[in-house]
Amino acid sequence: MEQTLKITNVLSDPTRFSIYQYITKQHQEVTVQEVADSFNIHPNVARLHLSKLEDVNMLISETKKTGKGGRPSRLYRLSDDVVQLNFPFRDYQLLSQIAIGTLMSLGETGMQGLLETGRRFGKEIVEKEFNRNGDQQLSFKDKLHLLKDAASLLGFYPEFDHNIEQTKIYFKIYNCPFKEVATQDSGSVCRMHFAFLNGMFESLFNKVQLIEEENLINGCASCKYVAIINN
Repeated sequence: MEQTLKITNVLSDPTRFSIYQYITKQHQEVTVQEVADSFNIHPNVARLHLSKLEDVNMLISETKKTGKGGRPSRLYRLSDDVVQLNFPFRDYQLLSQIAIGTLMSLGETGMQGLLETGRRFGKEIVEKEFNRNGDQQLSFKDKLHLLKDAASLLGFYPEFDHNIEQTKIYFKIYNCPFKEVATQDSGSVCRMHFAFLNGMFESLFNKVQLIEEENLINGCASCKYVAIINN
């Protein structure tokens, strides 16, 4: 509870909260000067905000040479620790571990149930976003934008791109909401997450093949995928 109060106090400042949001979208380390320039504030003020975020372990920093000459710069990035604010205390991570453990105790039947549930929830997430926009015919770019909105709402910190022929979608996920559980059972959790993403794409494209190229759990900078569209 004490840590929760510290975090809420730190985030109560609008500028500091905006800086934290800004850093979550960068997918890389940032300098004090970059933050100062982005928010039109003095570097000393930017440094204070960053230090406050680091004090509650929302950010971590280290000094590195940037390759631009001069003195090394202090670079800030998101902490790997999860920030959970619950009043009163709720332990959803433990609940998810219990639920997944129960399913895995059922063998292949439990695994198939986990994958099907993940796929169904993925489809439902995108369908909810689609319904907000009304019943309309979606172009390829509309579908891509809808996927990005849904992935952003889920906290994936995504990046999307596509080829000129609009037959492949390249995307990266820089934040896995299931990471803490996946570190203890990466096999089943990552397979469920893959099924979840498949469901998201299947809700918009009739025929799609999803391929995983990189995985955060394996030490990569992101979960990287290619979706091959065969419509």
